[in-house]
Amino acid sequence: MANTKNELLKTLQLPQDELFESLNTVETGYTQAIAEEKLEEFGPNQISPSKKRHPIIGFVNVLINPFNLVLMVVIAITFVTDILLTQQRDYLTITILSVIVIISTLISFIQDERSSAASEKLLHMVSNTTAALRDGAFIEIPIDQLVVGDIVRLSAGDIVPADMRVISAKDLFLSQATLTGESQPIEKFVSFNDEETSNEADYSNLCLMGTNVVSGTARAVVIRTGDDTYLGKMSTSLKETRRPNSFENSISTISRLLMRLMIIMLPIIIVINGLFKKDFIDALLFALTVAVGLTPEMLPVVLSSGLARGAINMAKHQTIVKSQSSISSFGEMDVLCTDKTGTITQDDIILERYMNVTGEDDMRVLRHAFLNSQFQSGLKNLIDLAIIERANMYNMGDLIHYYTVVDEIPFDFARRRMSVILEDSNDKRQLITKGAVEEIMSLCKYIDRDGEAILLTDEIRAEAMDVYSQHNHDGLRMIAVAQKNDVPTDHEFSVEDEKDLVLIGFIGFLDPPKESAKPTIESLNRHGVDVVVITGDSLGVAKKVCSKVGIDTEVTYMGDDIEAMTDKELGEAVKHCHLFAKISPSQKQRIVKAFQDNHHTVGFMGDGINDALALKQADVGISVDTAVDIAKESADIILLKKDLSVLEEGVLEGRKTIVNMVKYLEMAVSGNVGNMISVIVASIFLPFLPLLPVHILVQNLLSDLAQTGIPFDNCTPEELEKPRKLETKSLVRFMSIFGPLSSIFDIACFLVLYFVFNVRTVEQQTLFHTFWFAFGIMSQALIIFVIRSKKPLSRKNPPSFTLVLVTVVAIAITLLFVLTPMAASIELQMLQPVHIAWVFGIIAMYLMTTTIVKKFVYTPLD
Repeated sequence: MANTKNELLKTLQLPQDELFESLNTVETGYTQAIAEEKLEEFGPNQISPSKKRHPIIGFVNVLINPFNLVLMVVIAITFVTDILLTQQRDYLTITILSVIVIISTLISFIQDERSSAASEKLLHMVSNTTAALRDGAFIEIPIDQLVVGDIVRLSAGDIVPADMRVISAKDLFLSQATLTGESQPIEKFVSFNDEETSNEADYSNLCLMGTNVVSGTARAVVIRTGDDTYLGKMSTSLKETRRPNSFENSISTISRLLMRLMIIMLPIIIVINGLFKKDFIDALLFALTVAVGLTPEMLPVVLSSGLARGAINMAKHQTIVKSQSSISSFGEMDVLCTDKTGTITQDDIILERYMNVTGEDDMRVLRHAFLNSQFQSGLKNLIDLAIIERANMYNMGDLIHYYTVVDEIPFDFARRRMSVILEDSNDKRQLITKGAVEEIMSLCKYIDRDGEAILLTDEIRAEAMDVYSQHNHDGLRMIAVAQKNDVPTDHEFSVEDEKDLVLIGFIGFLDPPKESAKPTIESLNRHGVDVVVITGDSLGVAKKVCSKVGIDTEVTYMGDDIEAMTDKELGEAVKHCHLFAKISPSQKQRIVKAFQDNHHTVGFMGDGINDALALKQADVGISVDTAVDIAKESADIILLKKDLSVLEEGVLEGRKTIVNMVKYLEMAVSGNVGNMISVIVASIFLPFLPLLPVHILVQNLLSDLAQTGIPFDNCTPEELEKPRKLETKSLVRFMSIFGPLSSIFDIACFLVLYFVFNVRTVEQQTLFHTFWFAFGIMSQALIIFVIRSKKPLSRKNPPSFTLVLVTVVAIAITLLFVLTPMAASIELQMLQPVHIAWVFGIIAMYLMTTTIVKKFVYTPLD
């Protein structure tokens, strides 16, 4: 079985008698007995389904993650403090925390279940039966009974049941859209084209499992079945579990950090309060409550709401988000790998030039090309359609009434040309040929100059080749057109008649760049995203298109170059290359991984099955609504329009989301850590607990309420200029500066209470609790407006209405608790105006100091 590329190429190039011998088969097919023996030996022709885990196991796997473990510990603590060890049982906190855990787990579980659908889609792409040659006759058999060496008959409407080599064909055209995303049918031949050896889908005599026959008939011999087929290997790769992205890794790291802080602080708080207050039971309860306070319980809610908002905004820009966590990767993306066709170009072959051998426009060239394309009997390809469309613009369609087809010499890869023999109304015959320039030139004896056929000398040939080379270098796909009038009347035409031709001229085709491509690529570059083109097209055409849209083409690599490189060499190559041509699916995956190994966050944009591996490998897989199902299943983001301009808007929305997520985490973690430091300091000097457990829980919930507006905040253009990542080191550094800074002003509260209001005894603890409770919530709510921007006093970046609203609500509820009789409901007292004045005074000092530190001391890590 042809499992490696070299083995496959050898199998496709063998003479047919040697092919049958290597497969241990014959041209008349197997007997039923031999086929059954081979089926028993090698197994059925089916792609192995992935082992489907039970949904409960999948749910448990998602449930057990670092942050959920932190929350479950907090739930256990709350169960002890609020239900087991109290007369008045309070179920509110434990209910809220449990709902948060369940909802966040369900979201992740649903996304994981969807991700397994990609490989399962591949199992339903093949029909149930096929016509195989058994005992000298074609019979319909289930496709899973096909074996290597079986002879299969293909006709229009059939789906190819295995990987097969063509052994006879008549006008066989396959649609490979399921593999490549290209809608144009591809003709397959008996012979192998040595020039197309990069991608399996391009092999001229190979039919791949899952493609379908558009027209024509053929016989083919099975060379690979089941998991060894192109689809089978793709399915195996797609079963691999998606690796967590950097944002998810950072959240896990932060969760582990919080767990360690909890483990460190709990014993310290228990010991300090137990020794100083002489009550280890109260100290334990207080420490457990502090542990609850250390946890940003609203983190899953804020993350989900922030990512959901990002998804909604991206949908407004024709960008559909399948996996919410991929939004963060979108914001982090600094390398975008994309195909050329349809993304940078218009995905439409246009006849750009029709010229004589001197490079001047000539209608005779277009007319002859039109007659050749119009009268060929096979399925017309994009080039034929482009010729016919341009000719119809000049009303050449009427010419078909003046000619009849005598015969044709079909295209094949060995000759790289096709000819038609026409007869006009005067019984005059002519042979018109079009094809590869080098092939046509080698058959020409004459050249057309001003309607006169003159001998094609070496000098004139060189001049004509210069015209061809110049336009080919400019990115045009050039085809030569020739004809001859000396055509016999009673004759069976063959390739032997394609000689002594008269070269008329050239026609040039172009898939032009989109008008939006260049400005969009320039904008992506300004925003820190390198655009890298990975295409299966030829290097010359790709290079010209890329140069027109501003992509660096100084360094380029072909598929054969990539194949010869080690992973280390490829890692060096991708540092300087922005264009890869003639690339296979596995090479696409290697290129993406090479960028990732160089610490880049990589996006990959593709729409065919051959893109599925790279889509899954990438940090963010991007496909389009018109892509094949497997590509869309493998992708994280789906564009409703295949255009880089749509992608650019999505990137900026992704960055807005991650910028605001980082703001929230900075606020939540540093604020909570600062509070814990303050609790430890206060516990040393106070004869009572600095806050009661109920105060910590309410304070934590109101502070979190104020911070839930952060995901909806506005961002400055400067914040969106570069890719943004949630860096754990940067968060720890922020926490280490602003956590202790907030503690300094907590201690300032203690000093004011001690020296100004003489709060020094256990009897005065309620005033202490109320004063610090009010300061803690309102300072956390207002400091957001300093932390949220590099220039907090600038009018150019006002806070969003949502952020202002939730902040006002949180402060209003706090004031209700400390200025009205509601205070008694949570064991506080009503504050006097002088107390509130001091609270706001300390807050003002805190805000000013933080502004100064943020501007002159703290610089974020890049």
